[in-house]
Amino acid sequence: MPTAVLWFPAGAVAAHVFEEFVWPGGFAAWYRRYPPGQNVTVTPQFLLVMNAVLAALALLPPVLGATPRGLGFWIVVAAIAAVNAVFHIVATVRTHAYSPGVVTGVVVYLPLALIGGVWLLHDHLVASGTVAQAILIAVAYQTWSTWKHRRNALTRMNSRVDG
Repeated sequence: MPTAVLWFPAGAVAAHVFEEFVWPGGFAAWYRRYPPGQNVTVTPQFLLVMNAVLAALALLPPVLGATPRGLGFWIVVAAIAAVNAVFHIVATVRTHAYSPGVVTGVVVYLPLALIGGVWLLHDHLVASGTVAQAILIAVAYQTWSTWKHRRNALTRMNSRVDG
């Protein structure tokens, strides 16, 4: 396996974060308005922590090398990225407006997961169970994140009504 491939998840995350927050940017403000009808509490600290954790995970493959653990983290990051791409696509379709991150989601994240996952499986570099676990982790993260934001929105709305 070429060593450069181990850096692909980190490069993908960097490109995606750049699109969301630098150019064209605007993700934080956009996310506070999404989903339609909910005012979601999104703090800079939350966004920093979530992106820092994903960036740290994306750096594990080059640090660990082409080992089972390193490639396991590679596929976990790719799966999280793919689920995030689907989130951006759904948000763009629902709102009929650009979701900061949808371009890199479609152009970078989805091919990373699909092509990379097939390649890792085809060359027997990861087991199908590892891929299944990565997908479950990614879906669980997105489900938890959505639930958390909806709960925060409800808590905020209830505190306004009570106050």
